[in-house]
Amino acid sequence: MTSFTLLLWISFGIAVQLGLLVAIAFWRHWQGYSALRGRVADADPAVVPGIPEEPEGALVAAWSGLRDFKVARKEVEDAARGICSFYLVPEDGKPLPAYLPGQFLTFRLDVPAAGGSEQIVRCYSLSDAPQPDHYRVSIKRVLTPIGSGLPPGCSSGFFHDQVEVGSRLQLRAPAGHFHLDSGSGPVVLIGSGIGITPMLSMLNWSLAQQPGREIWLFYGARNGREAIMAPHLQSLAAQYANFHLHLCFSDPLPAEQAGRDYHHHGRVEVALLRMELPLKPYHYYICGPTPMMASLVPALDDWGVADSHIHFEAFGPASIKRRRVATAAAGATPVPMAGDIVVSFARSGKQLNWDASAGSLLAFAEANGIAVDSGCRAGGCGTCQTSIAAGEVAYGQPPDFDPEPGTCLLCVCTPKTSVTLEA
Repeated sequence: MTSFTLLLWISFGIAVQLGLLVAIAFWRHWQGYSALRGRVADADPAVVPGIPEEPEGALVAAWSGLRDFKVARKEVEDAARGICSFYLVPEDGKPLPAYLPGQFLTFRLDVPAAGGSEQIVRCYSLSDAPQPDHYRVSIKRVLTPIGSGLPPGCSSGFFHDQVEVGSRLQLRAPAGHFHLDSGSGPVVLIGSGIGITPMLSMLNWSLAQQPGREIWLFYGARNGREAIMAPHLQSLAAQYANFHLHLCFSDPLPAEQAGRDYHHHGRVEVALLRMELPLKPYHYYICGPTPMMASLVPALDDWGVADSHIHFEAFGPASIKRRRVATAAAGATPVPMAGDIVVSFARSGKQLNWDASAGSLLAFAEANGIAVDSGCRAGGCGTCQTSIAAGEVAYGQPPDFDPEPGTCLLCVCTPKTSVTLEA
């Protein structure tokens, strides 16, 4: 046998072995496919493997106006006893509509005041994944800032001191444009202080409905006494390999140790994100106090994160501006000068030259003695929704509450042209 013939036999033997391996692999794949096809044929035809079923309540329509709820449960959530969760069930016993994780509830409250009570409107983020029989909000008591002379939080103090199990509250249906998308791409959730509440909703929903989705949570708090539901978060991090938790304490207690009680000593900043995150096209969801937002959102932009990948909700009236939106607005068609714009309040019978320093049509109306019902003053609750009889208004950024056609939210808009309002 020549060397060439031997080489041919060796090559033939290798080819036969490779063919056998391919045949075995194909046979096993076909067996698995056949078994899966059989299971699908036997299952409910409306259920597709790998696609979550519609959550209970998904087909229940949101109610309009106010609906009566009662408090079924009240729980203190932190060692400092500054945060309480309230579990709310509808008094009529009817099903609850589901909501998008990250949305909020709007409350109309009758709070004690001199000579009786006062009605106020406040919005609070839902702090859990949608449940079929109740909603949950987690509310932080707002104390008087040291040396400020400002009063403590009226609504948060009312919830903590006056609202108990069995108390009745009036709510609008869940709303808001700040919510987690239903895609499968990796996400980074960033919450500071009580801004963690919408992140809890997003996290709990995603782990239940998208168990393989990569999700990072950076949670900033002063220390463990003020961190909400830290044991719950640590338990989830231990249970799900795709969930990465980073507790960031700016002022840890003497007994707290890095690596055991928290992960990072300091605030949530872009430098930390750059150090911890792999290079991937994350979507960032951010909620927290204005100072954190004012530094973090532009820093992400400077880092090169696409504007469409930055989603945020700030405390207070639309206080964080998107840099690229502002740049685009600067190059847009110029609007008339303020002196050329007349705002007419039809019901009050007043015609006034617009003063741009007022900031919003609500503030302008109030400065001129025109009473308008209002609540959150941040475009969230819809209380100041007012009909437009003529003219156009403009928003610096889209409000969370969607005004009805032919109306506007006075608290977050300004006149684009001369305008007539039914106020």
